[in-house]
Amino acid sequence: MSIPLDLARTLAAVVEAGTLDAAARRLHITPSAVSQRIRALEDQLGRVVLVRSKPVRTTEAGDAVVRLARQLALLEYDALAAMGAEGGAVASVPLAVNADSLATWFLPPLARVAARRAVVFDLHRDDQDFTAGLLESGTVMAAVTSREAPVAGCRVRRLGVLRYEAVATAGFATRWFPERVDADTLNAAPVVDFDRRDDLQTRWLARRGVAEGAPPRHRVPASQDFASAIELGLGWGLLPGFQSRDGLATGALVRLGDDPVDVPLFWQQWNLTSSLLDDIADEIVDEGRRVLAG
Repeated sequence: MSIPLDLARTLAAVVEAGTLDAAARRLHITPSAVSQRIRALEDQLGRVVLVRSKPVRTTEAGDAVVRLARQLALLEYDALAAMGAEGGAVASVPLAVNADSLATWFLPPLARVAARRAVVFDLHRDDQDFTAGLLESGTVMAAVTSREAPVAGCRVRRLGVLRYEAVATAGFATRWFPERVDADTLNAAPVVDFDRRDDLQTRWLARRGVAEGAPPRHRVPASQDFASAIELGLGWGLLPGFQSRDGLATGALVRLGDDPVDVPLFWQQWNLTSSLLDDIADEIVDEGRRVLAG
């Protein structure tokens, strides 16, 4: 059995575009031709590779084919660059990153790479506990993740520790914690979560014997807006040290405890010999080790 590479590229284009119609426009063929190519690929492999939903989604077999297509595209770009024959080609590199890294330190190293390489980045934002799943499915080529054990077919480098502190405005603390921060006051005080998968506040509360569902919760699913919600006094929450530093220095924010939550971060990438992917990794790892705690 072999995988026809032109059909693998078609499947990757469908996944990136989200629908057969959008992929057809990108490939300059008809939607019917796209559908026929996918059907031919499935006939060749004897497996279903695509669920025709909106947006489309791949099966486990389809994930493997898409990963192959993206690896080939990356290696082809590297080969053309080595020959000086890119001809204006631009590499598209999908990466996964957690929201707090994206909002704080992750973009400058990408900008440095883009200043010297013909590359665009397709960023997928997810919780650091879930970005490794995007590597496993072949959706991305590399990821910032809390997972130290390497994903199959990937290699790992340590970035550092993202340290979170529980903070609130001085006014919020006076209102909700007039005497002390303990289980009783924390049960009543509103807390800000990023989304329903954000468990940082829950972990900090558990240390103090507070049940998971006890405090009333705001959910603000954007890092800058999450910080703003805390700074406006909507609730308390855990912020990365470099987001809370200025507020703590001026007294606008106060710490609710002296026990930060440390989240180790790692860089995982496909285990390919790729000068472009290695260039991206070197910039990101250097930046992470510079700005994150050891």
